[in-house]
Amino acid sequence: MTTETTTHQSEDDARNDNILIYVNGQLQPRDQARISVYDSGFMLGDGVWEGLRLYNGKWAFLDDHMARLFQAAKAIDLDVGMDRAGVIAALEQTRLANDMQEDVHARLMLTRGVKIRPFQHPSLSRSGPTMVIIMEHSRPSIPRPIRLATVPHMRGLPMTQDPKLNSHSKLNCILACIAAEKAGADEALMLDVHGFVNTTNACNFFIVREGEVWTSTGDYCMNGITRQKVIDLCRANNIPVFQRNFSLVDTYGADEAFLTGTFGAQTPVAEIDGRQIGTGEIGPMTKHLRTLYKELVQKEAKR
Repeated sequence: MTTETTTHQSEDDARNDNILIYVNGQLQPRDQARISVYDSGFMLGDGVWEGLRLYNGKWAFLDDHMARLFQAAKAIDLDVGMDRAGVIAALEQTRLANDMQEDVHARLMLTRGVKIRPFQHPSLSRSGPTMVIIMEHSRPSIPRPIRLATVPHMRGLPMTQDPKLNSHSKLNCILACIAAEKAGADEALMLDVHGFVNTTNACNFFIVREGEVWTSTGDYCMNGITRQKVIDLCRANNIPVFQRNFSLVDTYGADEAFLTGTFGAQTPVAEIDGRQIGTGEIGPMTKHLRTLYKELVQKEAKR
């Protein structure tokens, strides 16, 4: 029996037992960090979040993450309560308090704040937003390529809950992940409303066919920052890349497949629905893109 693997698997680090967590301007020890049970995020999943990664003391692609956070907050009519400089200052305050420099992952969460009554109307949130920043020492430790299973759960239409939003309401993706685990896979491959291959429950999805890199149109998937960096790197390095509709048949016949995300960067896929992809190991294009991405991150850290 192969060991369980996830796309966010990391090495154990005892330092995480004593991290300080940012809660509305205060730094609190991990076992004391609290929010109200009346908080909109806890009660209704009413909020947005960002995942950021630290390299050499610098948050990679920070401007992109801040732009996405503020755009998402505006889209759901949530007042962040501070400008971008204020959010970045909060990140830095938390980083310095935890003495973090490398192999760090941050989750910045913003909700509509504490409600006066336990119902959904936004007007019941009157205390201002809640901001929490969790930073952990987190070195990826994904022991083998990922196995995917196609699930019935779809990435939905934008008039229901726009899948581009990095929202706290993740139940659809969690149910997809559970279905994949029940099928013996590590993560779920989700289709769009037209039946085309779209994304996984946690990451963006790419395939490689005859030297070409394919990913979905982007209409029904998270607007991933790492996803866009890979597309940009392909274009800058004369690698044919296409955002297009493609089917499971196209996917099963791929030479390579990989996932993208802030945590794992480019994670190879070994198997989809019991079918081996390529050699079942990381392919040459995925390796090449990993190298290009690492170089890009290093440039960003020096900038």
